[in-house]
Amino acid sequence: MNSSRSLRKLALLVLLAVIYLIAGKLGLRLAFVNPSATAVWPPAGIALAALLVLGYQVWPGVFFGAFLVNITTAGSVATSVGIAMGNTLEALAGCYLVNRFAHGHKAFSRAQDIFRFAALAGLVSTAISATLGVTSLCLGGLARWSEYGPIWSTWWLGDAGGALVITPLLVLWLRDPRFRWNRAQLAEAVILLTSIFLIGQNVFGGFFPSSIRNYPLEFLCIPFLIWAAFRFSPRETATAVFVIAGIAISGTLAGFGPFVRGTKNESLVLLQVYVSVSAVIGLALAALVSERKEIEEKLQQLAATDPVTSLANYRRFMEVLTEEIKRSQRTGSPFAVLLLDLDGMKQINDRHGHLVGNRALSRLSAVLQSCGRNIDTAARFGGDEFSMLLLDTDGTAARQVARRVSERLAADQEEPPLAVGIGISAYPSDGETIESLLEAADRDLYQMKRSGRWSRDRGIVVVRQNSQPIP
Repeated sequence: MNSSRSLRKLALLVLLAVIYLIAGKLGLRLAFVNPSATAVWPPAGIALAALLVLGYQVWPGVFFGAFLVNITTAGSVATSVGIAMGNTLEALAGCYLVNRFAHGHKAFSRAQDIFRFAALAGLVSTAISATLGVTSLCLGGLARWSEYGPIWSTWWLGDAGGALVITPLLVLWLRDPRFRWNRAQLAEAVILLTSIFLIGQNVFGGFFPSSIRNYPLEFLCIPFLIWAAFRFSPRETATAVFVIAGIAISGTLAGFGPFVRGTKNESLVLLQVYVSVSAVIGLALAALVSERKEIEEKLQQLAATDPVTSLANYRRFMEVLTEEIKRSQRTGSPFAVLLLDLDGMKQINDRHGHLVGNRALSRLSAVLQSCGRNIDTAARFGGDEFSMLLLDTDGTAARQVARRVSERLAADQEEPPLAVGIGISAYPSDGETIESLLEAADRDLYQMKRSGRWSRDRGIVVVRQNSQPIP
């Protein structure tokens, strides 16, 4: 068992190191100010995402990946170790700060956490790698001290861009890799992706005539990030940012777009600032939209749900009953209404306290849910009164449900024992309006209470406190 766990951990570390190495090699192909410093550094985001999702224990994979990238590019063992230490400490510090102040891998669910992530992981922790890395290069004779500032700023912005673009993309997809789109959402996602590609090519890819190909049109990409944020989630928004960044880098290196300057490194540095700001704005907006949707869903749930029992409340039950009457008028399908009254609720509260009383309500609600189907609706009217709407059910079947409710309450061994009275009305025999159906069920309920038991010919069981069911 232990050896198998160790092998899995080793394989994970090797995989992380290989991914880091490949991404690092791709990033260093864009190293123009120094062979070891690039304005595009995806490994920073990969390392931070790995630690946020997998934990601090995967740091050796980051260290060896960073060491291999640098030892096979330029420099000595000493400089490669120094740079790898900086990259590893950057990831560890970023992970600690995000876990401590921005809710860790949940940082992209709230706008305030996204801004904290941007400040802590995008600006603060990336300075560690830039400082140790450039210092190692200068001490090793691979860079002049006079070049410290330009190399440092390039290194820092490259790591910041990687953290702000790559980390959200990986964390969000690793946390929730499943697609929950319906056909309409899938079609919209395809249209959005196609639109981003087309506008990205127009802004950064040279689709415009040569006379306007370098116009400052980068703002045209913003509406599509807003589209992704409002219509989808932070995960899709992070993907949109990544696609725009890829198109922008490719076009800028080819000499197209608004960020083209005298040197490729200067162009990429300006581009990284734009992409990083766009990423933070897009993700923050997506988080705000998601938070609002969650709040709206909770408010809708509270408006339709009883807080004690989690059943539908009176308002929701009446809405469902209204819709069912309309449906039955069209289709001729029967349905039944059960009204239930929990006996002795005041005595339970007085003798055992309100916590036990609430527990009694929850016990009855659990029985109602277990006796109904997914298409049925159980509700709490208020106080000790409950109801059930049984679709496609006639009076005979409704009495069987009532019997089942009574039997399960009788079999419940939890104290105090519960007693319930049940009244039944069926559509359309007992009424065709809400008022007539509820009045019929109410009359049935109080007739049972006055007689003390259900008549045997109806086949209903009544549960009384401290007594056995009456057949």
